Amino acid sequence: MPTTIRLPLLARAARTALAALAALCVAPLAAAAQRSTAAAVPGAAGRALQAEDFYRLRTPGAPQLSPDGRWVAFTVTSRVEATNEDPSEVWLAAADGRTPPGRVSAAGRDATAPRWNANGTLRWVAGTREFTLDPAAPARVTEGPRAGASNGRSTTLPAPRGGAVAVLRDVPVPPHPGSALTDFERRHEERFKGVQFDWLDFQRDGRPFPVPNENDPRVNPPQEIFLTPAGEAERQLTRLGLRPVSLAWTGDASRLVFIADSSYRDERSYGRNAVYAVTTAGAVQRLTPDLDHDHSALRPSPDGRWVLYTRQLSTDAVIARKLDHGGPTDLAIVPVGGGAERILTADWDYLPSNAEWSPDGRYVYFMGGVGGTTHLFRVAAAGGAVEQVTTGERRISGLSFDRAFTRIAYTVGMIEEPADVWVANIDGSGERRLTTLNADFTKEVALSRADRLRFTSKDGTPVEGWLLYPYGYRADGGPYPLVVANHGGPHSADGYAFDFARQYFAANGYFVLKVNFRSSTGYGEEFLWGTWGAWGDRDGEDVMAGVDHVLARYPVGRRQVATVGHSYGGFMTNWLITQYPDRFAAAIPGAGIVNWMSDYGTADIARTKETEFYGTPWDERARAIMIRQSPLTYAGRVRTPTLFINGEVDQRVPYSEAEQMYVALKKNGVAAQMIQYAGMPHGITGSWNVVHRMLNERRWLDRWLKGGPSM
Repeated sequence: MPTTIRLPLLARAARTALAALAALCVAPLAAAAQRSTAAAVPGAAGRALQAEDFYRLRTPGAPQLSPDGRWVAFTVTSRVEATNEDPSEVWLAAADGRTPPGRVSAAGRDATAPRWNANGTLRWVAGTREFTLDPAAPARVTEGPRAGASNGRSTTLPAPRGGAVAVLRDVPVPPHPGSALTDFERRHEERFKGVQFDWLDFQRDGRPFPVPNENDPRVNPPQEIFLTPAGEAERQLTRLGLRPVSLAWTGDASRLVFIADSSYRDERSYGRNAVYAVTTAGAVQRLTPDLDHDHSALRPSPDGRWVLYTRQLSTDAVIARKLDHGGPTDLAIVPVGGGAERILTADWDYLPSNAEWSPDGRYVYFMGGVGGTTHLFRVAAAGGAVEQVTTGERRISGLSFDRAFTRIAYTVGMIEEPADVWVANIDGSGERRLTTLNADFTKEVALSRADRLRFTSKDGTPVEGWLLYPYGYRADGGPYPLVVANHGGPHSADGYAFDFARQYFAANGYFVLKVNFRSSTGYGEEFLWGTWGAWGDRDGEDVMAGVDHVLARYPVGRRQVATVGHSYGGFMTNWLITQYPDRFAAAIPGAGIVNWMSDYGTADIARTKETEFYGTPWDERARAIMIRQSPLTYAGRVRTPTLFINGEVDQRVPYSEAEQMYVALKKNGVAAQMIQYAGMPHGITGSWNVVHRMLNERRWLDRWLKGGPSM
C-alpha cells in the first residue's frame, strides 16, 4: 500500500542560503555572462582552483518542465570524498524565479529520474521506491513501489485516452535438445574454472566478460506485440520473430509504430533498423524498405499521420561500398500508412539529435552542435530551411518542453563556470536563470577564461580552438607552459562546457589549448570525414597549427609544451610524439591506441577499422593503412617523457595498447611511467580515481615542463 511521508519543500539550511540568492536567479543570461567573464579575466581577484574543490561542486541534470510550464524539476549531483559516491537529489524550482529552488527528495537518499505525470504531479525514484509530489502541496510526498519495474522482458503501453493496452513481451523458443552427460563428464564440467564461448560479440566495454550471446534465441528470444482492447481477450498482433524497440502509439490510437532489425540474428552484421507500423487489426507494414540505412529515435506525430525518425547510412552499407565517408545523418518522416519518405534536414550540414514534434505537428524541434556550441533548432514538417532557435556562445543540454510547447528548460554550459538550470520561451526569448548552485565556489575561486581561436591548418582548412589562461597570468610575464588537451571520439567536439581537469591545469600555471581538429562534429560533413583512411595526418596537422598559432601570439615557452588526451585524444597524443618528436616536453596518453593491427581483434569496436581504415588486417590495403597510422610503427622516434594511463579492464582500448608503447619507450631509454586503474573500463570513473589522476598528471607536467620534483 502507498504510504505518505511529509517533507519540507526546502531543507532549512538550503532555504536560508538560497533565499539570499533569489535575486541572482532571475538575472538574464547576458548579465550572467558579463559577471563570469569579469571574474575570470587574467589577474582577477580570487584564489586558484585546488584539487580539493572537486568535491565542492554540484552538477544539475535532467531538467523537466512541468506540463503547465510553471515548474522545473531536476537532479543535483554531488561528490562525497569519504564514500567515493556521487549521490543525486531531486530539486524543484518555480519557472518564474519568484521562489528559490530547493530539494524535494528525502535527505540521504539517492534520488533520480524526475518525471511529470499528465495531471501535473511530479514523480521520481529512489532505490526500489517511487515518490510523487504535487507542487501545490509540496510538504506531502506519496511513497509507493516503483512503477514499471520489471525484468526487462516485457513492456506495457496503454493507448492514448485508454481503450486498449499493448504489451511487448518475449516469445520463448523451444529448448535446445542436448545430449545427456555421463557422471564422469558432468563432474569435469562442474570442476571447470574459466569461460567458454563460440560467438563473435563476446566483449563490450563496461560489461562483464564474456557478454552473453545476444544472437542466441534462448538468451535473447524474439518479442511480439499483443493487444488487449477494453473488455476483450488479449490477441497477438505481430508474428515477425524480431525484437521491436521504441514501441509507440500513434496519436489517434489506430496503429502502433516501432523499430526492428531483420538482421539482428546475424552476428557479422552491424545492424540496420527499419520503421514498422501495425494496425490494431494486426496488419503489419514496413515503412522504410531501404536496407542501406539505419533508423532510430522514432516519434509518431500528434495527429497520427506521420512517423519521425533519425536516418543514417548503415555501417554495413559503408563497408560494402568501401566509401570514404560515413554518409549524412538526417531527420526524416514517412506516412504511417506507407508512402514516400521526406528528408527534413537534407540541406543542413550537421548532426541532429533528440527530435520532438510540436503539439500542432507543424514543426520538428531538435538539438544540434555547431562549432563548440549546442543549440535548439526547428524545421517545418512540410519542408523548408532549418531555423536556429537558441543562440549564444554556449552549450545547452537536457532540454525539455511544456505541454503547449511555449516554454523550454535546459542547462547552460560555459567554459568559465559550472552549469546551471535555465528557462526560456519556445523562441529562445525571455531567458531566466533558475539556479546558482555553485555561487559560493565561483565567488571564491578565480576560474580561467578562454579565448576562442580561429586559424588555418597546413592545407588551408579553417580550424577552431580555445585557449584557457593560466591563473595569475600577466601579459608581461612568462614564458608560460602550454598543455594541448585533445578530445576523444574522434567524432565529437570541444567547446563551451566547464572542464574541471583542464581548469585545474590552468590553475597551476598552464595555458591549456583545445583544438577541434579534422573529424570533429559541428563543422560539416567534409570536415567530419576529413581523416578517413588516415587518422592522425590532417587532424595532427590541425593540432600543430593550433600550437604554432598560440606560440606566435602568447607568451608560451617553445620547449614547455605538453600533449594529453583520453581515448582518441590518447591516440592523438601517441601520434603527435611520434610525428613531431622535438615539439613536446611531456605527454600523457589516456587509453590511447598505438597498434591498429592488435587493436582490431582485442577491442570491442572492429567497425571503426572496417569503415575508416577500409577493411580488416587481412585486407592488403587496410593492413597497410593500419601499420602506417599506428604510433608504435614510429616508436623509435619518440624522445618525449610519457605517462600512460589505462583502465585494467578497458575493452574499447585494451590495456595492452599502452603496454606496447610503454615497453617500446623503455627499450629506447625514454622516460615513461604507467598508471593502471583496477577494475576500470574505458571511462575511468569514481571521484577517487579522477582526483588521483589529476594529481599525478599535474606532477608529471610539473616535472618535465617546470623542472619540478620527480614522481
